[in-house]
Formats: sequence, structure tokens, C-alpha cells
Amino acid sequence: MDDRTTSQRVQVNVVGLSKTDYRGNTTTLCQGCGHNSISSQIIAACYELDIVPENVIKFSGIGCSSKSPTYFLNRSFGFNGLHGRMPSLATGALFADHTLHGIAVSGDGDSLSIGMGQFKHVIRRNLNLVYIIENNGVYGLTKGQFSATADKGLQLKSQGTNPYMPIDIAWEALVGNATFVARSFAGDPKQVKELIKAALSHGGIAVLDIISPCVTFNNKDDSVQSYAWGKEHEVALHELAYVPPAEEIMVEYGEGEAKEVTMHDGSRVILK
Repeated sequence: MDDRTTSQRVQVNVVGLSKTDYRGNTTTLCQGCGHNSISSQIIAACYELDIVPENVIKFSGIGCSSKSPTYFLNRSFGFNGLHGRMPSLATGALFADHTLHGIAVSGDGDSLSIGMGQFKHVIRRNLNLVYIIENNGVYGLTKGQFSATADKGLQLKSQGTNPYMPIDIAWEALVGNATFVARSFAGDPKQVKELIKAALSHGGIAVLDIISPCVTFNNKDDSVQSYAWGKEHEVALHELAYVPPAEEIMVEYGEGEAKEVTMHDGSRVILK
């Protein structure tokens, strides 16, 4: 078998890249971590949108989520910033080159505690940035302390009972006038992928609050950030499927005439 025959079996997208070209390093996160599922859907979304990896710039802060950009788009440049200060890096980089696709991956601790101020202000600036918050309700990197999104009354063996009301990520983004806000669940990869594709095509700040279970410290069945809770209670408000932007099709036809119109996907309709 020659090299040409072998290469013909590798499916590539419009820019000539295979899905493998969008991968990163092997993950070192816990097996079953929701963050890994999100990374996989970022890879799939960028591949299906025919994005050139070199035109993407990645950002992260501190926490388990900060490792995620290492696991996707190895050919893209990335910044790992100080705790809660990732939005400042994104602002500077995207002001310097507004043609880049920005993908920021943060955690509920990184963005909703020490980084709340920066989170709110980067929303105001409406950068061309996909801002993903991998929401697991705990500080997984430092042994599972409650984060600002942990549900009130949540009981964890090593932490006791959380006495505080949680901060709602999506609500904070809406109050800040974010131009794209969505919430999803890492256990629903199809929905996550479609939302990431829509966010990448948005052209402004796109905040994705993705429930991402921590299988080590916060995966109890009664936790709202667990796989069991998510699968039992997830209710899709819409059947999501990404519809790519395309030039409007306009035709003229007279009364009594029939006009065949070719749609963007190659299908045809007859207008009468």
C-alpha cells in the first residue's frame, strides 16, 4: 500500500486538515473529568468549522481548567495567566490582533471568585472571545473546597456543608450584557459541540457555562454538578444544531410561475 492510498483514507476538512491536526497533548486530568469531554468538543467544533489552528489563540487562568488548553489545538499559541487575570491577557492579545479567534477556558473559582471583576469587564468589552467556564462547584486542584457556584446545602465529606447561595454564571453574564450566553452539560457532548460552533461564529463575547463534573471531589448523585444529576435533570429548551451564516438567497418570480431555487446545502426547493 503506497502513501497516496493511505492518505486518501484520512478525512480532511476544507483547509486540508484532519481531526488529528486539532488535537493537543494527552490529558493528565482525572479519568472521567468533564473538562476532557469539553476539550474533545472544542477539537470537533474547530475541525468542522474549517478553522486554521494558527488563527486561534488560547487563554487560561489557574485551576484544573487551566490545563485544558494543553489538550486541544496544539498548533495554536496559548497564554496561561495568573489566577483570575486571564481576561486581561485576552484583552491585550485580541486588541493587538482582532483577526484571531480567542478561546478562553476558565473555572468557576478562577472567574467567579478572585476573577469576578475581570470576568465582568471583559464582557463589557465584547471581545471576539469564546469564554468557557468549566463549572464543577469545587476547587479540584486544591482538594475540593467549595467554589462560588457550589449549591447551598451541598455536603462533602472533607468540607462539611456549604452555607452560601451559589453565583449563577449565566445570570451574571446576562446582567453584564453579554451578547451570547448559553449553559450546557459536559455529559451532553452533542449539545456542547453545537454551542461551541455557534460561539466561535458569533463575532463577540460568547459566555458558555458548562457543568463539568469533578469525578474526584463533587460527583455525588445529589450534587447539581454531578453526572447523575445532570443526566436526570437536563432539559433541552431547544434541539440545537448549528446553522452556519450564509449569504441571503433572493429570487424573483411572477404570479403563476414556478421557480426552482438551490439552497446552500445543495438541496432544491420549488417556489410557486
